[in-house]
Amino acid sequence: MNGNGSIGEVAAELGLDPDTIRYYERVGVLPPAPRDPAGRRQYPDDHVHLLEVLLRLKETGMPLADVAAFTRLVQQDPHGVPERLQLLRAHRERVLANRAALDAALALIDRKIGDYEARAQPSRPS
Repeated sequence: MNGNGSIGEVAAELGLDPDTIRYYERVGVLPPAPRDPAGRRQYPDDHVHLLEVLLRLKETGMPLADVAAFTRLVQQDPHGVPERLQLLRAHRERVLANRAALDAALALIDRKIGDYEARAQPSRPS
């Protein structure tokens, strides 16, 4: 998106409901958007980019409280890195642990599929 987008445009671009974006603003996950003279939210590119990052963090299991903390850190010091880096590193470790657990579960599922496929094959006479 280039320039400022309305809440409807941003929601459509990101596959969200506008109410979800409003909710994220209310709970501090997303900073409030600037408003045009008529009072409508206008999302500049940096807000849209931040929302994309926050959605990926949430999608990977980061709790909303941590996502909101990340947002606060961005707002407090846009150039401050250490706290955000620490938050992201901790989250990365959780994602890696979750991925390892999912990989183990997937391996078990694959073994069971192989077992059931072998059982489903008609036996051939010798």
